Amino acid sequence: MAVTHNWSIQQIDINNAFLNGTLSETVFMAQPEGFIDSSQPTAVCKLNKSLYGLKQAPRAWFTTLKQFLTTIGFQVSVSDSSLFHKRENGKLLLILVYVDDILLTGDDSHAITSVIQQLNQKFALKTLGEVNYFLGLEARRTSAGLFLSQTKYTHDLLAKTGMLNSKPTTVPLCPSHKLRLDDSPLFDQPTLYRSTIGALQYLTKKNFEDISFAVNKLSQFLHAPTTNHWIACKHLLRFLKGTLTLGLVFKPVQRFLLEGYSDADWASSLDDRRSTGGYVFTIGGGAVSWKSSKQTCIARSTMESEFIALDKAGEEAEWLHNFLEDIPCWPKPVAAIMIHCDSQSAIGRAQNSMYNGKSRHIHRRHNTVRQLISNGVITIDYVKSKENLADPLTKGFNRDQVYCLSKGMGLKSTK
Repeated sequence: MAVTHNWSIQQIDINNAFLNGTLSETVFMAQPEGFIDSSQPTAVCKLNKSLYGLKQAPRAWFTTLKQFLTTIGFQVSVSDSSLFHKRENGKLLLILVYVDDILLTGDDSHAITSVIQQLNQKFALKTLGEVNYFLGLEARRTSAGLFLSQTKYTHDLLAKTGMLNSKPTTVPLCPSHKLRLDDSPLFDQPTLYRSTIGALQYLTKKNFEDISFAVNKLSQFLHAPTTNHWIACKHLLRFLKGTLTLGLVFKPVQRFLLEGYSDADWASSLDDRRSTGGYVFTIGGGAVSWKSSKQTCIARSTMESEFIALDKAGEEAEWLHNFLEDIPCWPKPVAAIMIHCDSQSAIGRAQNSMYNGKSRHIHRRHNTVRQLISNGVITIDYVKSKENLADPLTKGFNRDQVYCLSKGMGLKSTK
């Protein structure tokens, strides 16, 4: 929205945010070292304000911030408590909060400046100007749109793992590389494997949806990684070495249309024969939500695995639909979200009002998907497998397929 309407996105950082929280619980602490009362050395301190390290501190801080924002006219989004919006005199302001990092945007730059000044009177903060680095994401505005990348974070990860000078690869996970639990001797540095996978998971959540399947697969062996798992992990790091300049591109759009893609493989896990499902949602060609995950039950057919994936995509679509309803200037009513699926049988099952199967886990999902369709939250459409953007979230691909589908999700070079 900010790109389409050419809104400024301002960033601020609250200094010592947790110290601003007021405790509602009774909490005592030992006298801090260097400030012990010699006349009462066994006495304890009763806290009025929260401190870093307290379990209550994050909630106390957010409650304090929320109360202040509501007093100056902001409303909290019902779907996402970290989003605040305010419409006054025809002007719109949006605030997005992540602990002590805050983004502000809207159609009135003077109103944004005024809100920052009001926050500064209440809390000590740093004004960082137009957003350029937020939660590991590097943001760069150009005439073409907004580029989001994680070049620095990826560079640091490659340096930490000793892969900075490695030879790049063109695919995140080799399609012929089948991983399983006990396929080789145990890796002698399990902590390195786990920390690397944790860093890769952060990458997939923020920017790199093209590696989601590979990270999901490698995450299944954290309890006992083997040498083959580490080899596959290094292969993925080499892929990141070749995609350092890639980033998500958001361009101005003619109409705000959210659409999704759903896909699943069937019984791909060699250890328990569970399937992997995935979905991706885009606006104007840029991905805004995606997921690759192992299904929780064993599907008895390709149709069942596709339908389970469709149900998960419908669950995300319902939340996104409600989220967009909360944004005042988003076109109302929010249009039904089109979910593209490459399984004709799953689409036919979803559009059939009667369910004549005996599998209760599918029956429940059938009722859920049917309800979303009848309520106008989603519609389902067929798409060819080679055009399904969720395909790389469920299986390994060759170089050309990875490039084509990544481009479709909005990943392009930031150079």
